[in-house]
Amino acid sequence: MSVNWDAIVKTYDVRGLVDIDLTAAVVEALAAGFVDELEAAGQSVIVGHDMRDSSPLFAEAFARGAQKRGANVISIGLCSTDESYFASGALNLPAAMFTASHNPATYNGIKFSRAGARGISLDTGLAIIRDRAKVYLTDGIPEVQTPGTFSNKDVLADYAAYLRQLVDLSNVKPMRVVVDAANGMGGLTVPAVLSTAAGLPALPIEIIDMYFELDGTFPNHEANPLEPANLVDLQKAVVEHKADLGLAFDGDADRCFVIDENGDPVTPSAVAAMVARREIARVKALGESSDITVLYNLITSRVVAEVIAEDGAKGERTKVGHSLIKDRMAETNAIFGGEHSAHYYFRDFWGADNGMLAAMHVLAEFGSQPESLSAISKQYNPYFLSGEINSRVEDVPAAKAKVEGRFADSSTIDHFDGITISGTDSAGDWWWLNVRASNTEPLLRLNVEAKTQSTMESLRDEVLSLIRS
Repeated sequence: MSVNWDAIVKTYDVRGLVDIDLTAAVVEALAAGFVDELEAAGQSVIVGHDMRDSSPLFAEAFARGAQKRGANVISIGLCSTDESYFASGALNLPAAMFTASHNPATYNGIKFSRAGARGISLDTGLAIIRDRAKVYLTDGIPEVQTPGTFSNKDVLADYAAYLRQLVDLSNVKPMRVVVDAANGMGGLTVPAVLSTAAGLPALPIEIIDMYFELDGTFPNHEANPLEPANLVDLQKAVVEHKADLGLAFDGDADRCFVIDENGDPVTPSAVAAMVARREIARVKALGESSDITVLYNLITSRVVAEVIAEDGAKGERTKVGHSLIKDRMAETNAIFGGEHSAHYYFRDFWGADNGMLAAMHVLAEFGSQPESLSAISKQYNPYFLSGEINSRVEDVPAAKAKVEGRFADSSTIDHFDGITISGTDSAGDWWWLNVRASNTEPLLRLNVEAKTQSTMESLRDEVLSLIRS
């Protein structure tokens, strides 16, 4: 069969259309390549999956391929992506998670981890897994003399208990929280972590649930809270229920977006700054006083770096990208990392990202203060951001060159990740913008931030015109 391997094997994971790009045979071949690359014959590997219709069948296909090459498969069944990271970290085993995250129902994919929830990208093994799978798909998968075994393990209760240990919510003020799970895996994990479904004590938190039914066809709205249209139902519900705040999870529940009591979004940068402050204070209270590092990608608001510096930690700017940041978390022993896309990484969660854990920090911060969430978050949102604006363009290099040419004589330009341009306006107030190609989609992404709203808006409009003309 013909497979466009370069299209489905992305920088950080595998992603493609079900039964067109991604088939059971392709998955089985990838599983065999995964076991070989990690030298996991005779050892155990974890397999989990989300609620998409194709996910259980793909998980079974993966188990077949892995067992043929000698790995013992431990199936954790239905789970969120961060729950699979928990299993990989707590059991110190490699893992494969079947999900296409926020993509529509016609897609599925695989997120791979080495033991200890360490990420695998094209540069750290995924390309080799792909190349091995190509051969296995063509020539067949030779079965080792002692094939692997298969067993089931439920880790949800242990996952929930572990998160409760990391962020204590037992003494927060009573609060009402609306949660939109978007028919994704948050419908399983939220009741376990924030309520009593996993046998944990009740918290002083009233959960008003929206779309908790696990349904991989996403009948209510897409499971992508980065798109404003997918937050509308939650925003209305927060206001109607007079709730203290709202939480929106994506399909595999590894990202969480926050809505304040007025129905307004709290930017992921504000959440990152808030959580960074809490994590810095926590490790200082435990005795760490030097070399406290916090990561933030170059698209986050300037306030994130300012908060890190104010609180006596070292901030490090990173490129955008899941596996890249996970690798850097390990290399620097960073206590926390935040991305503009609402991925939040924690040293105490094996350097992996966990939207639920970030949400718990927000609940703890709100629950320990008399102010509203809007008042708390305002201090972490002093500047003006455009948010990420995507444009489909036929010639990405030409569009980037036009933007760079426009500012070449009057600004500072770096190419750390895409093009980042910074300067000052006529009043001497700072601004920056970044233009970068997506690693996973045929898009050019624009982010702009400025000290004043008028400067942000004028830059945003001018650069969009250049990109789209």
